[in-house]
Amino acid sequence: MTPTPLTRAARLRPGARVAVVAPSGPVPADRLEAGLDVLLGWGLEPVEMPHVRAVHPELDYLAGTDEARARDLQEAWCDPSVDAVLCARGGYGAHRMVDLVDWAAMRAAGPKVFVGYSDITVLHEAFARRMALSTLHGPMVATGTFLKDPDTQESLRATLFEPESVRTLGLRTAGVLVPGRARGITYGGCVSLLAAGIGAPHAWTSARGGLLMIEDTTEEPYHLDRIFTQLLRAGAFAGISGVACGSWADCGPYEEVRTVLADRLGGLGVPVVEELGFGHGPTALTIPFGVPAVLDAPEDGSPGTLTVEVPALI
Repeated sequence: MTPTPLTRAARLRPGARVAVVAPSGPVPADRLEAGLDVLLGWGLEPVEMPHVRAVHPELDYLAGTDEARARDLQEAWCDPSVDAVLCARGGYGAHRMVDLVDWAAMRAAGPKVFVGYSDITVLHEAFARRMALSTLHGPMVATGTFLKDPDTQESLRATLFEPESVRTLGLRTAGVLVPGRARGITYGGCVSLLAAGIGAPHAWTSARGGLLMIEDTTEEPYHLDRIFTQLLRAGAFAGISGVACGSWADCGPYEEVRTVLADRLGGLGVPVVEELGFGHGPTALTIPFGVPAVLDAPEDGSPGTLTVEVPALI
């Protein structure tokens, strides 16, 4: 697929109702409650969907059955009083429920804000492919980074309420693997989840002209090598305009990870920025997917940046 700008949802305003869902793993109650308190402090009205605190009766790594998790997402989205759907956490399980969702009904309900990352990558892809909707790769309500890091919270809050104030993204520590400047439509997510979707219905196979945003966690360097090699062999990187890398938490010594990134991405002939500041790291900036943006990877040692050409929300 060749990326094109996707439909953007409306920004949130004080008093907006936001549904919290758990499409993947079970949610620790204390973290969920702390996250809901943050949302309340922003003037939002969080709505906890019925199975957010559930655990699958046999597979305790899932937040309830596949059908229940899919139903929560669909009912939240199709509720006209709900303005946004926020994921509580990642883990594993979104691939199991994504095809149980009635995407035609979701599409008919119209655009809304959707936020998540990690295992939620498959849902970002589904919203893009099945609904032509821009989404937010951002922190989740019951995750440690969201609860502990003020910069992570502020990045999401500003994107939700004042999206024009967060047009240039990136930490001051963002480096450059391959210098250059590129324009394209943002997309991506957790790279192992992108690879896991290759060959599945409605999965992306290429993104010519896209700006690829990738990160991951707990994948050793040789695992990352295998993941990137699979994507390369599948032609998934053919024609992309640039790559921004986020965090690689618990993936081994970063110098080893960096060597793999340089080896597998350096031959694409496009700018590559490293450690931009999204994903599983200590700070998780909110990155809009499906919007036109410019990736700057300066040669002079200045930090790499991603500048979105339109606000994430309208």
